[in-house]
Amino acid sequence: MKTSLVAPALVLALSLCVSACSGDDGPATASDPAAPGAPADPPTPPSAVPASAGEVRSAGLPTVMDTGDGAELCLGAIAESYPPQCGGPRITNWDWAAQDGVFDQQGQVRWGTFAVTGTWDGSAFTVTNSIPGPLYDPMMPTPVELPEPTVDYSAAELDDISRALSEELPGYQGSYADEAGHVLVDVVYDDGSLQAYADEAYGDGVVVVNGALLDA
Repeated sequence: MKTSLVAPALVLALSLCVSACSGDDGPATASDPAAPGAPADPPTPPSAVPASAGEVRSAGLPTVMDTGDGAELCLGAIAESYPPQCGGPRITNWDWAAQDGVFDQQGQVRWGTFAVTGTWDGSAFTVTNSIPGPLYDPMMPTPVELPEPTVDYSAAELDDISRALSEELPGYQGSYADEAGHVLVDVVYDDGSLQAYADEAYGDGVVVVNGALLDA
């Protein structure tokens, strides 16, 4: 008969244990892990386009555009019209008279392609040397080997990163994800701080930052 008395007590004890041990305060399952490569404390995005410590040069042949309000250095997309339409940082000391015969003009609009060298203060460009596009003989580009991504993101995640960088990187010009697991980003200028932010935020080698202005 003892068995019949002990069994209900054991059932009650087990019932109480299940209720108490499981508890309602803690989660029943583990929380979702952080996104791959994401730091525990996400870094703060840079607040402004960095200035250069020394001279910089254009990575290609940007268009210098002047619609009558002063010359601008077009480092992004250019609308294919006549005259073309584009905009960019102000050039503080551009002299069209010194470029006689190497630019186009339609009314008060003047424009031309130039390889430029100068200084960059983060918002405006000051020219120290310029070579008109027709006279420019570019060097053969050195093949660049992209770093191996340290985090394996899906294609959808890379697209999300690309969209996020449009708001996170000052001087953002455009970006796209390649098939090797990178997000390639074009910016106005990077002194290394934008790349450092991207590495910390998304993992080394995932984001590759390219500047339209390069240290000379």
